[in-house]
Amino acid sequence: MSGFSDLGHSRPDLDRERRQGLPEVVYGPGKTPAAIAGVVRELLAGNTGPVLVTRVDADAAAAVDVPGGRYDAAARLLVWRPAPSRGFRVVVASAGTSDAPVAAEAAAVAAAVGLDVHEIRDVGVAGLHRLLAERAALDAADTVVCVAGMEGALASVIGGLVGCPVVAVPTSVGYGASLDGVTALLAMLSSCAAGVVVVNIDSGFGAAMAAHRLARAARR
Repeated sequence: MSGFSDLGHSRPDLDRERRQGLPEVVYGPGKTPAAIAGVVRELLAGNTGPVLVTRVDADAAAAVDVPGGRYDAAARLLVWRPAPSRGFRVVVASAGTSDAPVAAEAAAVAAAVGLDVHEIRDVGVAGLHRLLAERAALDAADTVVCVAGMEGALASVIGGLVGCPVVAVPTSVGYGASLDGVTALLAMLSSCAAGVVVVNIDSGFGAAMAAHRLARAARR
């Protein structure tokens, strides 16, 4: 068995669910709605878990002709067959309201793959008391996804407060010297809070997948 199907324009990986616990996730940009639909049908037929399409705009999502999909406009996410809860609690904490699109992607993807998501919004370090008011939620987390732009300091603060894994997501939010997220990325990579892990700029999806891997390992 090859473990994939060949559609001509795409080769969906039908073996990924066995290897990683989830079917292949489809990245929407650059694909036509018809191509997305073809891949989704293959993944639905060849797997049992949730099927996701990321970074897809509303018009393209509406044109994907596969019954049963649900579209989250804030997260730009299409989902078929969302997974049931696995009892693994993920807190998605975002520094500012401008970080909301990235936080929404992280939260929606995590929920779709069966993680229990609690969102904490607008708790950036410019008003640290807002974050400290959420200590109970942070302490109850199995993993915290920290979403922040500007100077990216929130990841270090949360990393120093909690004992669970922290997945930091730098965003491209900020003024000139923020360099479209590079400043936050470097700050998070240089964090003095030992053990904070960092994903790519604006990659809420990547953070949710990291939380999925942690949940899968914890379950084993």
